[in-house]
Parts: sequence; C-alpha cells; structure tokens
Amino acid sequence: MMQLKVIDNEFSVCKVKDYSEINLNQEYVFTGSTDEEKSLVCPISLVPNDTIEREDGWRAFRIEGVLDFSLIGILSKISSLLAANKIGIFAISTFNTDYILTKKENFDKAIDVLKAEGYLVK
Repeated sequence: MMQLKVIDNEFSVCKVKDYSEINLNQEYVFTGSTDEEKSLVCPISLVPNDTIEREDGWRAFRIEGVLDFSLIGILSKISSLLAANKIGIFAISTFNTDYILTKKENFDKAIDVLKAEGYLVK
C-alpha cells in the first residue's frame, strides 16, 4: 500500500499580487499562475505582504516515492475516501508526487481514515 508522510508545517493558501516577495527556493512553496490569478501555497511563516486573499490553517501530507506518470487513480482514491468522510482537500501535484492538504481541524481524522484503509503514515 502507499506510504504517506506528514509534513510538519501549517500552510496558507493565498492569492497574491505578484511573486516578487517570495523565495521560491524555500521548502514547500507552490505557485500557480493563470490569466485570472496568481496563487501561492506556503508555510504560514512565509506568506508575503502583498497577499490579496489568504486562508490559513491547512495541514499536509505527501504520497511517498516518485510516482510514475502511468499510475492511475492514486489521488482519486485518496480524495474519494476523504470525501466519503466529509473531509475536503486541496491537492498539489509536483513532477514527482502529490501533496494533499486538509484543514487542520480535519487533519487527524483524515490520517485515521487513510490508516484504516491500509495506508502507511510516517
């Protein structure tokens, strides 16, 4: 079964004016830029001053190991299990793996649900 690693940080999901105040070399800094917005997910301690909107209070875990692009349904299975238990997620994918964030008040329940389904949590 999949191994999950808890990330020991509290995160903020933000909309920012630009990325000029962000050190992209910090750990756990995720950006997304579209024609409508510039988004940032980062530890609360790294939230920049030019933040337009923010929602604090997210915790995260990642799927351990490098996920091959041919693997199908990993994120879908986790999100379905959590949705069935009324736990919303914010998912971030990198080249190697996926990160799943839940609100901190739901985090322990999310981990318990996934452990009960056979996921190994470190």
